[in-house]
Amino acid sequence: MTKLIKPSDAETTILNTLWELQPCSVKVIHESLSKARNVGYTTTLKQVQRMEEKGLVVREPGKGKSFNYRANVSEADTKSHLLDSFVATTFGDSVSELVMHALGNSETSEDEIKKIKQFIKELESNG
Repeated sequence: MTKLIKPSDAETTILNTLWELQPCSVKVIHESLSKARNVGYTTTLKQVQRMEEKGLVVREPGKGKSFNYRANVSEADTKSHLLDSFVATTFGDSVSELVMHALGNSETSEDEIKKIKQFIKELESNG
């Protein structure tokens, strides 16, 4: 089994862009990142290059002299790994503490509560 690499927050943001738009150029990644925060193009380029060195992304030929990038890690596996790590370190491995904290700190809509109840029913019927 391949060891999962824990991406940084900035790397996770880039991976989210790739999972949605891949394959894409650094220019497209940079434009996506720039919608949420002020980041320089060369900073984005360097971050993507570091991610390639770490094995988080792969590079492939694009148009002309450019390159496109793809995520080299599974979205589901990466998000599960990040969540498991967060729950372990922040909530002492207690999923119920995480859920109660999340629901207690925001205004949860009736629709969201219905979805949560349905999900719990599905979990109970599969267990």
